Amino acid sequence: MEHYSNEIEHEMKKFYQTLSEKDKRRYAAIEARKLGHGGIMYIAGVLGCHRGTISAGIEELQELSEESGYDQRIRKSGGGRKSYEVTWPDIDEKFLDVISGYTAGDPMDEAIKWTNLSPQAIADRLAQHHGIEVSVTVTRKLLDKHGYRRRKIQKNDDEKQ
Repeated sequence: MEHYSNEIEHEMKKFYQTLSEKDKRRYAAIEARKLGHGGIMYIAGVLGCHRGTISAGIEELQELSEESGYDQRIRKSGGGRKSYEVTWPDIDEKFLDVISGYTAGDPMDEAIKWTNLSPQAIADRLAQHHGIEVSVTVTRKLLDKHGYRRRKIQKNDDEKQ
């Protein structure tokens, strides 16, 4: 059996100290199994653990099934930033209030409406008038949600000549 270099042994010990109790057993067991005969005694000396700990780890590894049912999530679910609807439950009313004076539409089709405010201007007004800090992306989502379309300035053929 070959021994690891002092540098590798030092790295193994540093890593070993960061693991949970169960992971320490399993890591020591894997290292001992890699070395074969005499590996348990050698790894126990390197990592500073008991031979019985490594033997228990070997038994745990042998009992593991291919489908261990291990949840690979480390973080708890539900973390991260909450959506703007959760953070600002009354944002729809405030949004409509901000753009009410800047709304126009097609007299032939009530479903077609637009505003002359840019998404940034809407976000600025929401912050200024209602204390709601949202991004331009959120204002675009609100525009889409409430059926507002983007208007582009178009030139007529008469103006081109």
